[in-house]
Parts: sequence; C-alpha cells; structure tokens
Amino acid sequence: MSISVIGAGKWGQALQFALSKKNSVTISSRTPREIKNFVTLEKALKSEYLIITIPAQQIASWLENNFKYSGQKILVAAKGIDAKDGRFLNEIYAKFLPTESTCFLSGPSFAVEVKNSLPGAVVINGVDKNLCNEFAEFFPSFLKTYISSDVIGAEISGAYKNVIAIAAGICDGLELGNNARAALLSRGLIEMQRFGASYGAKMDTFLGLSGAGDLFLTASSTLSRNYRVGLGLSKNRTIEDILEELGEVAEGIGTTNALKKIANEKKIYLPIAAEVYEILNGKSVQQSLKDLLNS
Repeated sequence: MSISVIGAGKWGQALQFALSKKNSVTISSRTPREIKNFVTLEKALKSEYLIITIPAQQIASWLENNFKYSGQKILVAAKGIDAKDGRFLNEIYAKFLPTESTCFLSGPSFAVEVKNSLPGAVVINGVDKNLCNEFAEFFPSFLKTYISSDVIGAEISGAYKNVIAIAAGICDGLELGNNARAALLSRGLIEMQRFGASYGAKMDTFLGLSGAGDLFLTASSTLSRNYRVGLGLSKNRTIEDILEELGEVAEGIGTTNALKKIANEKKIYLPIAAEVYEILNGKSVQQSLKDLLNS
C-alpha cells in the first residue's frame, strides 16, 4: 500500500501530517518543497492511494496535463465549483477516472488545527462504500470519520459555505452585531439547501458536518481565507489587494462566479450569493446590505 498527497500547501501538509500518524505518506507539488518525504510528482502519481488538494479552479488543467489513470484510488480534498463552466469536482474528475475510484472529503477542518492534532470530525463521501472505509482507516484517532454516499450534497456544501463565509466576513467587518450574523448564517444555510435541492442532494447533508458544521466554522474565524476576504471587502479594499495579502487561494471567489452563472441558467433564488457576486464586482457593501435586507 502506498499513499501520496498531491499539493503541498497548508492543507496538503496538514493531511500528510495527519495520515502519517498511521501510515507512510509521501507528498508532492508543482514546485519542490523542503518537506519530509517530499517526492517528485512522477513518483507520487504511482501510489495506489492519492489525496489531491489542488484547488477547484486549477484541477481540470492539472489533470489534463499531469494525470493518467492506472488504477489509483483518489480522495479529493478540495472544495469548489469551476468558475469557467460551473462543473462540480466530481464531474471534472469523472473525465479522468471511474467514479467508483474517487471519494470526496468534507466537513469542518482548518489545516492549522489538524496539524496541531486537535480533535475534529470529517466525512468521506463516495459511491463505493468500501473505498470510503479504506480511506477512513488512514485517518488518525483525533479525526473521527463518517461515511456518506451523498457526493453532490457534500460538494455543494463545501463550495457554497465559502461564499457565505465571505458574506460573514463583511457582516463582522461592518460590526453589524450578533443578530445580523445569526440571521446571515441561517439564511445562508437555507440558501445552500435550496441550491442543493435542485441537484437532488440530501437535505440531511446540509444539517450535518459537511453543511452546517463546515459553514459555522468557515464563516466565524480569521483562520478562514474566505472570511478574511469578506473582512477586507468591508473596509472597501480591492480584491486584488486582499488576495495579495492572503498569498493563498480563496475558493469562495471562483465559486461565487460559478453560482451566479448557474443561478441565472437554472433560475434559482440565491440572494446572498448574488450580493457577494455584486460586491466582488464593485458594488458597495453598504448598498448590498440594504438590498439584502429588502430581498
């Protein structure tokens, strides 16, 4: 048995650390890193089990240029929707390997806390329950794992919560108070469910770790990149300046663009996502607040 993490950012390194508690795990990325057990991409891709953390906006191109299926089993550990064409990650990966060979990781899990061995819980989602259980066995005792077959529900939850987290950052940055925050997150959860219903997702998914759990975490802490994007927008900073300071990908931005496109095509009412989209494209946060209260 061989296991490799593809993507050596903070999340990739955190997963390598966690999985190494019970297994020998190598890690690789586009650029060499001074990390224990770092190997070339060519060598990593020969592993039987791959944990891929490459961001949603980059994965289609990466798979096209780097991946050749030879029986690998993959755990997708990224969240988002392709902004170019609105494809979910499961749709992107399905072009390159069988759906039965792919699982998707979801649930509340900040990289820094995983790397500090703090307790938490995650969900492994897939159509093959046996494969989900195989991946679950790799995780350390401080991370409790659950199994689910609702891949699309987990994907929508993981992507959508980043958009709501941007809105939550704006809310807190404007110092609107706890009442406003509670209203925003409650409405955000309902909005996620509404969107998920149009794809046949299970409603229970949105009330569990993948949905509410991940939403409450990501929309309430400066450890969240998307929340910090919202804080910056509340101070009328440009998105370019915010991202330069972050130095990391904030998946909620690309996902917001994807949601706007899908909502227009499928006629889905997504007021919070729509206002986040408008703010990212220059609308004032104060005007968006007024419009959201009246929507």
